[in-house]
Amino acid sequence: MTATTAFSDPFLRMTEAHAAWGAQQLEAFDEFMPTGPWTADLDRRLYRQAGRDLRISVLGSFDTSEASWLWGWANPGFGDSPVVGAANEIRRLGEAHGIPEFTTRLVDLSAFEDPRFAVETLAFGAMGALGAAGYIGVQASPEGRLYMVPDDPQVPRAVPDGITLPRVLLTGAGLLAGSSARSVVSGYFGHHGLARRQEADRISADLPGGATAHVLFDDAGRIASVEMKSVSG
Repeated sequence: MTATTAFSDPFLRMTEAHAAWGAQQLEAFDEFMPTGPWTADLDRRLYRQAGRDLRISVLGSFDTSEASWLWGWANPGFGDSPVVGAANEIRRLGEAHGIPEFTTRLVDLSAFEDPRFAVETLAFGAMGALGAAGYIGVQASPEGRLYMVPDDPQVPRAVPDGITLPRVLLTGAGLLAGSSARSVVSGYFGHHGLARRQEADRISADLPGGATAHVLFDDAGRIASVEMKSVSG
């Protein structure tokens, strides 16, 4: 296990494409989930928090003392249990797209400036790659955190909205250092199945309800503005 100080380019490119919708979806998930005590029955794939039950799948676990991440697919305690279905899919995606963070059984995050932030980025990236409706991180032992994704149709899905779109896109573009704002914007529209038109200085897409979003970029490739135009102009 070799420690690194940064995530790989394939991981960052995958994650930036999901950054805006992922951040918006996490907001929707957090609003849906009540705060309070939690329990987990992994044999039944059941997570309960403040009386709300969710079917879940395990991503992996984080050892806070060693700052290392163990994928669920690599944990011998789970074996081939259905509860690590999401982790197995992450491994498949990692192999298909050449993402070492997804195919390394034990990921050493100790050399990151903030390992706890790094593990949240790793879990967020996995959520995005899976298209999951959120992710959950809980303190399962004094030195161990367990990370899961919901696999339950009751979790609401965020939808594009012209009013919140500027904030959503700017938030997504600011999540990862060095990310491409164009990739973030294109990934957001693509995730929602919206046809997008790309020009040198902008990306445009028609939103549900008829309005058209024009996302303009400055010379440095940053989002300069988000303009909304109705059908009437």
